Amino acid sequence: MSKTPSEVLAMCRENDVKAIDLRFMDFPGLWQHFTIPVDKLDEDVFEEGLGFDGSSIRGWQAINESDMLVVPQSDTAFLDPFTSLPTVAMICNIQDPITREDYTRDPRNVARKSVNYMKSTGIADTCFVGPEAEFFIFDDVRFDQTPNQGFYFIDSIEGQWNRGKNTKAVGEGPNLGYKLRHKEGYFPVPPADQMMDIRNEMMQTMVESGLDVECQHHEVGTAGQAEIDLKFDELVTMSDKMMMYKYIIKNVARRHGKTVTFMPKPVFEDNGSGMHTHMSLWKDGEPLFAGGGYAGLSETALYAIGGLLRHAPSVLAFTNPTTNSYKRLVPGYEAPVNLAYSQRNRSAACRIPMYSPSPKAKRVEFRCPDPSCNPYLAFSAMLMAILDGVQNKIHPGEPLDKDIYDLSPEEAAEVPTTPGSLHDSLAALRRDHEFLLRGDVFTKDVIDTWINYKNEKEVDALRLRPHPYEFCLYFDI
Repeated sequence: MSKTPSEVLAMCRENDVKAIDLRFMDFPGLWQHFTIPVDKLDEDVFEEGLGFDGSSIRGWQAINESDMLVVPQSDTAFLDPFTSLPTVAMICNIQDPITREDYTRDPRNVARKSVNYMKSTGIADTCFVGPEAEFFIFDDVRFDQTPNQGFYFIDSIEGQWNRGKNTKAVGEGPNLGYKLRHKEGYFPVPPADQMMDIRNEMMQTMVESGLDVECQHHEVGTAGQAEIDLKFDELVTMSDKMMMYKYIIKNVARRHGKTVTFMPKPVFEDNGSGMHTHMSLWKDGEPLFAGGGYAGLSETALYAIGGLLRHAPSVLAFTNPTTNSYKRLVPGYEAPVNLAYSQRNRSAACRIPMYSPSPKAKRVEFRCPDPSCNPYLAFSAMLMAILDGVQNKIHPGEPLDKDIYDLSPEEAAEVPTTPGSLHDSLAALRRDHEFLLRGDVFTKDVIDTWINYKNEKEVDALRLRPHPYEFCLYFDI
């Protein structure tokens, strides 16, 4: 339910709130915040905003243009379930203090502009998004990289590798077995599933914070892989909710002495964490993707799929934005690397769920994204590709209803696949981004900054460092 500024102030009084936490998104995709006493919040702040220094925010302005405003959005207010001091948190838009224009590199602004552009085209007035984010709950994590060493270590009470561990000798009590075998976590009951209670607490905390949760369950991987699904919502609202979602999951885990990662591929030889994302367009309260074509799709839906598939290599620069993302997107494993569509084939990048015959349930599931993405940018890029497909009547071709692994080499060679690395996705984005610039949604500055930031801070940073496994391969050469 939307809240007005006066309702937020009443909420503060009714809950004896002492602090207001103001949150916004940096460029790569981490929530940032600062806190003010509750008596510094009045209705004027919702209009005038509060100043802060943006020069240290990743991917933002140079120091000579660093003064910025956060403008709290009253409809995002919620009681923070983790602070000892009663606190209301709000998501903010970012503005230039001189011009009062929305800041182009604010990811939330990009998402808002994508929805406004959609409305301006007359194609649709609503884009619903339903992400299914997966994550790992670990008991221990250690990692470091120095000039003379590099390593990571993760551990989980569920991990298959702990079947023979003498846990009593290290003060953890007896080893009770029930370690999940690789790829067998979907989904046995406790005691094999040892994360039931913590996932329930995550789910309940989300519900109490205003999120509409559909279900929670263990995922395929050993070592605590999990999924909690939210009911679909409008694009900007769902992006906001995904930030609350990550915040709640990480902090519930911390409360139990555990840690959570949304890194796409933290465990070798087991499933990575994806974020299959369901999208649909609506107009005047009517679904636009339902029709009499393949899998009950409309012509609009087929063109939407055509746009997604055509622009997928560049869209992946936002939906799969880390070097680690491409450890999950590997042919022959669990991830959907085939740029094709199908009504039931999970190896296709675009799947049409067939659970319900209702026209309102008709949607397209893009299976490539992972939860390391910045949701504001990822959902916006997907929407812009979909709109381009509809505007230009890009047909997706024939569906891929066969098992990809049963195709002949000649047939398989005809199915395009996702880029093999972040470097390749960024190169695709450099070549193909005109569709993102329409309506000034992604500006040229945003595209260039994203490509340069990712190449310098991540692609090159990894490429310059020796990998631990290279010592296994080459030390004695």
